[in-house]
Amino acid sequence: MRPARLGRGYVQVYTGDGKGKTTAALGVAMRAAGHGLKVEIFQFMKGNIEYGELEGARLLSPNVVIHQLGRETFVDRKEPDPEDARMARQGWELAKEAIRRRSADIVVLDEINCVMDFGLVPVAEVVEVLRSKPYDMELILTGRSAPPEIVEAADLVTEMLQIKHYYFEGVEAREGIER
Repeated sequence: MRPARLGRGYVQVYTGDGKGKTTAALGVAMRAAGHGLKVEIFQFMKGNIEYGELEGARLLSPNVVIHQLGRETFVDRKEPDPEDARMARQGWELAKEAIRRRSADIVVLDEINCVMDFGLVPVAEVVEVLRSKPYDMELILTGRSAPPEIVEAADLVTEMLQIKHYYFEGVEAREGIER
């Protein structure tokens, strides 16, 4: 039986300095999988780290698929390594192709706002994809510093505001909570 499809798909953006942007997108993915929808997640600037969502996606397979598109190191915002730029570009091309061929009902572009902020993919290219996406596909963009053009093109924008975080008291990312 063919899974239920979305009617009109919207563009959602989760941005801001607070925790929870990727987590919000993963929550939508989990909910969608529960309704038989297909979700493809492209994690930019994240790679070779065993985030808990990778195993979660395996458990939700084939409805949820995650592609890690980066190295395990942080990207230098002022002087990105050419390898980081290459991986971001390659990942962006894969994501655009998935959107074009309608491989999923929901496509998550995790950390794409940072990719644009770091100058690794032009904002205008992402806006064009948002404007030309399939009618019945939901797109979710995450990451700090969503460009104004992305905010304008989106249908839903949520800004995560950091009020307090135990990380600043020396607590490292915990398995199952932050990673």
